[in-house]
Amino acid sequence: QGQLVESGGGLVQAGGSLRISCVASSGVFGLRAMGWYRQAPGRQRELVAHITRDGDTKYADSVRGRFTISRDNAKNTMYLQMNSLKPEDTGVYRCNSFPSSLNWEQGTQVTVSS
Repeated sequence: QGQLVESGGGLVQAGGSLRISCVASSGVFGLRAMGWYRQAPGRQRELVAHITRDGDTKYADSVRGRFTISRDNAKNTMYLQMNSLKPEDTGVYRCNSFPSSLNWEQGTQVTVSS
């Protein structure tokens, strides 16, 4: 098992919601800022949101107001609550440190149908 395990993706209709999770191995979370990244077919990976260890957050313009990133340091877990999903949100979502410095893992597929 890798350092990061993403889960919670799925197929949802436009306007729906999903919450995805990222569990990190002990010692990985630490003092790191963490981020959610996504990659759609044929497109480059993009940063969706990131969060500092203290909970300060920042979002890409395309998801601001719809997505909420959070973390539970005691559980070494990070979340991304995604509301009002759009077809353009479709992609593989992966977590990593911010800036990314850890191995990229499998990710979780999010598919939004129109």
